[in-house]
Amino acid sequence: MSVNRKVLRKIQSTKTTDNREIRRVPVPSHRLTPLKEHWLKIYTPVVEHLKLDIRFHVKSRNIEIRNPVPDDAIGSQHLQKAADFVKAFVYGFEVEDALALIRLDNLFVESFEVKDVKTLKGDHLSRAIGRLAGKGGRTKFTIENSTKTRIVLADSKIHILGSFQNIQVAMRAICNLILGSPPSKVYGQLQQLSKSKVI
Repeated sequence: MSVNRKVLRKIQSTKTTDNREIRRVPVPSHRLTPLKEHWLKIYTPVVEHLKLDIRFHVKSRNIEIRNPVPDDAIGSQHLQKAADFVKAFVYGFEVEDALALIRLDNLFVESFEVKDVKTLKGDHLSRAIGRLAGKGGRTKFTIENSTKTRIVLADSKIHILGSFQNIQVAMRAICNLILGSPPSKVYGQLQQLSKSKVI
């Protein structure tokens, strides 16, 4: 229980002594190398487009985003967008996909675990993740393309980036696959939805 509180405290915003808001996003060790490679792509839109300060704190392994002007309402909105963008990258999304969170207003990231849908262990869990990915990632790409979303499979965690309605459709397809539906049946359901223009 104390671990969850620590994580929440890291993500929550705090205020500096001069009343400037600051957000901290923890970076897991497996995302440090991609962060170093793509730092300029992350740094540039946050500083130039959103007009915020950003730095990577090496000791705490946090990305810190700060509002340059104290008590700035527009800066607070930009701070939330920047935090969502950085979190999406940390989850495993490509920088170009995560950038959509800055450019568009109606995009979100939804995260859940396989065990939230069905309690699976060992080989059963591996098979469920395999069903989600498909041969050469084909199933994942099909769900992404038909629902206009982006999906990251990180171990037993699943992250979906898209509009609220499209995330719900993608989640339904993923949940069906976890529960054991064959991919062909899920493809059929997605085709029917796209024909009826629900997506």
